[in-house]
Amino acid sequence: MTSPDTVFAARRALLRYLSVLPALAAAPSVAWSAAAAVPAAPTAERMLDLMEFEALARAALPPAHFGYLATGVDDDRTVAINHEAYSRIEIRSRRFVDVSHLDTSVQLLGTTWASPVYLSAVSAQRAFHPEGELATARAARSRAALLMVSSGTSTSVEAVAEARAAPVWMQLYATDDWEVTSALVKRAERAGCPVIALTVDSVPGRNNETLQRAMRADTRECTNCHVNNSHDMWRRGPMFSGIDVSKVTGHTPSNLSWEYLDRMRQLVSVKLLVKGVVTGEDADRCIAHGADGVIVSNHGGREEETLRSTIECLPEVVAAVGGRAPVLIDGGIRRGTDVFKALALGASAVGLGRPPIWGLAAFGQGGVEAVLDIVKRELNTIMRHAGTPTLASITRERVVNRL
Repeated sequence: MTSPDTVFAARRALLRYLSVLPALAAAPSVAWSAAAAVPAAPTAERMLDLMEFEALARAALPPAHFGYLATGVDDDRTVAINHEAYSRIEIRSRRFVDVSHLDTSVQLLGTTWASPVYLSAVSAQRAFHPEGELATARAARSRAALLMVSSGTSTSVEAVAEARAAPVWMQLYATDDWEVTSALVKRAERAGCPVIALTVDSVPGRNNETLQRAMRADTRECTNCHVNNSHDMWRRGPMFSGIDVSKVTGHTPSNLSWEYLDRMRQLVSVKLLVKGVVTGEDADRCIAHGADGVIVSNHGGREEETLRSTIECLPEVVAAVGGRAPVLIDGGIRRGTDVFKALALGASAVGLGRPPIWGLAAFGQGGVEAVLDIVKRELNTIMRHAGTPTLASITRERVVNRL
């Protein structure tokens, strides 16, 4: 039987021919020379923007794996709206400001990072590249980026932290068995994770139609390339090794309550974030119940079809928190200008979810690095144009919100 690595290499060979097609279809009406119409084989360094990586990832991945990454719920409208909403926010540029030196450093929960852009947690990254989370971690190391890893990781948190050569944050899916959840928390803490982000927007039941269609179009025996020959990363994945999971029926309990958050606060000895907060009321209560910060997120539109973008939710969350704790955001960020807008509306840091995985699927570690480089370049450029040499100078007055 052909090995997964051989199949992966063959798909890479197709990129030379497939990559030019999306670019040509989307190109403006300009005069193209013959040489320009047939570019050399794509490399990570030649990519111009993040969306180019999506086309390459689609070409490189099996249908079901790309469908898993791309899917939203129902009509996928919240996925689209997460990004579309940024186009309704305008940036007010100021002149006569010395922008010869830029400072993009940010302090989060006691640690200073070179950039406000971090790598959001994405589960099961070996579905997108043989090296999975290890390649992502090495990219984070080379670019000094903050990395959050999912408890649904396809590589143990210990190995990821070793590849990163620094502590990583853990995104926690609290199972419906408290003992299992407790074991996951303690393992993450032993591995040196200084922050645990409790996911609260992944309630049981979701209608991932795009994924289901992709799976129908995929003729492979899917589990051949899965860990332990199973889709069940939530009970058979690396993070659950040595843990009795016999009573686990779901990776998210349906009885999450404020009492549950209190119990989690008592369990977690490191910093605790709540991920999936989209209203001011919930943000206020999270801080009151001991959370060290919140992440404005709708799971990239994968869980709920509310048709409300995270950037639209951000201002009310920031107002409710009132400076008591950091407010992070993810969902729909595709440009450095998007990062700027989120910072202007009060975000402390901005997470990238799908784009780094597109880069991973297309080029491995180098693709993740290229994604981070492009966003850094774009953010630096708009900071100069807007007359904002530091993150502190990116204030609410720098944008006009047309939402």
